[in-house]
Amino acid sequence: MSGTESVPRPRAAILGLPVRYIGPLTIGVLAVAYSALWLVARPAGEPLARHLGQLFGGESVLLFSVALVLISTLAHVEQVFGGIDYAAIWHRRLAIAGALLLLPHLELASNPEATSLGKTLAVPGAVGIAALIVWAILPRWRTMLPAAVHGLVTNTRDSWPVKLLTRVLGGYERWRGFHRLTGLFVAAGFFHGLLDATAFESTPVLRWSYLVIGGVGLGFYAYRELLSRHFLPHHDYQVDEVRTVAPDLVDVHLRPLGKPLDFRPGQFAMIYLETKDGWQRHPFSISGSRGEKSIRITVKALGDHTTRLPEVVQPGMPAVVSGPYGNFDRLAGTPHQVWIAGGVGITPFLSWLRSLDGELKESVDFFVTSAGRSPFADEIETVAGRHPRLTVHLVDTTSEGRLTPQRVLETVKADPRELSVFMGGPDGMLRQFRKEFRGSGVRAANIHREYFHWR
Repeated sequence: MSGTESVPRPRAAILGLPVRYIGPLTIGVLAVAYSALWLVARPAGEPLARHLGQLFGGESVLLFSVALVLISTLAHVEQVFGGIDYAAIWHRRLAIAGALLLLPHLELASNPEATSLGKTLAVPGAVGIAALIVWAILPRWRTMLPAAVHGLVTNTRDSWPVKLLTRVLGGYERWRGFHRLTGLFVAAGFFHGLLDATAFESTPVLRWSYLVIGGVGLGFYAYRELLSRHFLPHHDYQVDEVRTVAPDLVDVHLRPLGKPLDFRPGQFAMIYLETKDGWQRHPFSISGSRGEKSIRITVKALGDHTTRLPEVVQPGMPAVVSGPYGNFDRLAGTPHQVWIAGGVGITPFLSWLRSLDGELKESVDFFVTSAGRSPFADEIETVAGRHPRLTVHLVDTTSEGRLTPQRVLETVKADPRELSVFMGGPDGMLRQFRKEFRGSGVRAANIHREYFHWR
């Protein structure tokens, strides 16, 4: 029996829309409806500027509450957004939007009879959220700021005060620990609004809707921090092999000590590894076959502890695996598909290829782009030799230049409207590819990518 056919898959669409669109659409409708409620229920005599300021505060609490729901790790949330990676991306977007709404709230909202407790709670709430947002976007500043200021930011980043601050803040592990306080900062802002919003005094519908919205978000936060660990399945593994594939690429094989993780090719798992530096946690795409009992992950030295992985991880060390997560699934595509892998973005495609059991029903053009010959080229070509409908295009960027969407479409020579495109690789590359594929006629619902950069 085929491993890819024995695991239930999420629906590809609901009401004719791709699954990953349902969640954002629902959030948009909810945000508009909540704003409309505030405008319709404006109390008589309430100054417009003050009411708008408090509306912005209420919308901020709404967005932060939804953001807390999105990182609750509940399976139903993942399904509505088409994968936990999409949910995590929307979590960040909503948090940034909620933080921006605090600016007009601080400027416009006022209450001459504000309570001392309410005013006190506003400070840690706003400061904590601002610190989280800045800390979260710093690693992605190149994608969020115009190119004209990149030089200034680079010079500032390399100055000694910023370097000192970077050392104090630490890397991913320290940020993750601080990120777990998000719900506490939201709670402070929520209770600030509950105590000091003048609109609540004469309009019960605004008070109760605010209570429900904030209560739901904080309830999901409490579940994640206090209860989720008791419901999420964890599997005990042991490091079986650590093998260097390329100068900056390492394969880690994990052998199960009990019931192995059941996953679909293309998914990722949360891996807890005991290393010489202590336990470390990171999400990794699974690169091995679903038919294997062991789990194989392919790790690129991108920073934090991944750079030193070969030094701190050795065979025999314990590991804990939770998941699986994600819906990067080739079976959601059309009969004619294009796969594009750049760098370590090849990982989920390796799992697809290694899990092939029987005839490949789709017609696939697989583009593998790398500086030099891909370390997986021989294996990929061997698999392609067994599957006539799989055509491999190995692109060496050092001699052939960068791969472009135009080159892909010219090579495939198919109607873009009938293509499904699956991509993995650097974020900047994939965003540009998506834009140009859309401009060439590929349907948005047929463009799929793995968002490994959010992790």
